[in-house]
Amino acid sequence: MMNSNKKRALGRGLDAILSSPETDITSKDISGEFVVGAIANIPIDLIETNPFQPRDQFEEDSLKELSHSIKEQGIIQPITVRKIGYDKYQLISGERRLRASKLAGLTAIPAYIRIANDQQMLEMALVENIQREQLNSIEVAISFQRLLDECNLTQEQLSERVGKNRATISNFIRLLKLAPEVQIIIRDGLISMGHARALITINDSLTQIAIAKNIINKDLSVRDTEEIVRNLSKQTEKKALKTVELPETLKASKNKLTYIFGTKVDLNRNEKGKGSIVISFKNDNELNRILTLLGESTE
Repeated sequence: MMNSNKKRALGRGLDAILSSPETDITSKDISGEFVVGAIANIPIDLIETNPFQPRDQFEEDSLKELSHSIKEQGIIQPITVRKIGYDKYQLISGERRLRASKLAGLTAIPAYIRIANDQQMLEMALVENIQREQLNSIEVAISFQRLLDECNLTQEQLSERVGKNRATISNFIRLLKLAPEVQIIIRDGLISMGHARALITINDSLTQIAIAKNIINKDLSVRDTEEIVRNLSKQTEKKALKTVELPETLKASKNKLTYIFGTKVDLNRNEKGKGSIVISFKNDNELNRILTLLGESTE
């Protein structure tokens, strides 16, 4: 009697889960052989890959090593799937393990069975990959950006999900502002995250690419790169100082100074208010005259 009640209760609970509007399951008869919430050995041919998989590159040598390990020791960490029909499952996370298992000749794989809507599924896949896979910096940046955009997370929520501080997340996301060619160089491991962070401050994409290639060709350190960027920034600032047009009030002041000193006066100012006044002179006599006007004496 007690066992019968337990069975009916379990049946009602499972039915409530399967018919929940929060899931993507539409069929009434989809329970199949395995129960949602369980860990089970699921035939690999019943599992379809995750269309939201953020990682599109898997190193062949690494897969072979994992495949050999699986042959020797089996699957240590189950993959995670969601139930989408009668004995039909979709991968949420663990694509590397699934691929390596196929390579090892396995016909079934241990899996956590969950129910998740598409947004939950994408979030779980992205977070798991960031935490567990050896992603390159660009893949991490893309995953962070997708979590913000597609899962409607704030940076604070994202920080809690992935266990990284907001400054780290921000530094990764800023990589996506670099020129596509530079992103490929970072993705391929030809320059480091430190090099990339130095290049982010450069607005011109062609300059970014040129410096990135220079880093590779000359094997420049991060410190060398930062020095190049600093010098470039100084040159750009000087150029900007000359090209910013003066407001009418300062033009009038410049003309007044020219009249007072009787020589050419240059007055420059950038958008931040920083600038210079340059009074020109042709010889020592003219310099002495200017100094006298300023209340100075050469004696």
